[in-house]
Amino acid sequence: MYKHFFKRILDFLISLIALLLLGWFLIIVAIWLHFANKGAGAFFFQERPGKDEKIFKVIKFKTMTDERDADGNMLPDEQRLTRVGKFVRSTSIDELPQLINVLKGDMSLIGPRPLLVEYLPLYNEEQRRRHEVRPGISGWAQCHGRNAISWAEKFKLDVWYVDHCSLWTDIKVVFITIKNVLMRKDINSATSATMESFEGNN
Repeated sequence: MYKHFFKRILDFLISLIALLLLGWFLIIVAIWLHFANKGAGAFFFQERPGKDEKIFKVIKFKTMTDERDADGNMLPDEQRLTRVGKFVRSTSIDELPQLINVLKGDMSLIGPRPLLVEYLPLYNEEQRRRHEVRPGISGWAQCHGRNAISWAEKFKLDVWYVDHCSLWTDIKVVFITIKNVLMRKDINSATSATMESFEGNN
């Protein structure tokens, strides 16, 4: 009952209240990033697969510039990530605009993180089960390693959440997420400023 009914009601109410309370803060961050990103804008929009692999546009604060090298190629992520962007990302403030996605019903507050559309053909049948629920701003995998664990481990945790989704599980995710954000834990992978791309199963 919770997974198929009450969860969506709670998502809507909590995201609406949060947006009303944090609206002023989101505006300040947007202005701050507008200047820090050197004209690249304050928001990032990208198509992601949601529940049942339905495509939607995720909304995040943009933490990088659009700077390119002499040949016109985009510079590596670690070079485009600004000091302001690092702070916004390490505190997970960049995720807050996704409250709009939650309000619209594209996402849930808690669920597997929405990944790239290009990964869809690469999943095996078990990994594809992560799309049986709405993707979330935070999730079980984010509480157990976030960007510091392998893709295989992350997918196992996502599927575990699909099978164990409950109010109690979501409450645990909320408290662990808050703890991890305050400690700025597992923000980056071991080898880059962002998580490495998923290249399929070997």
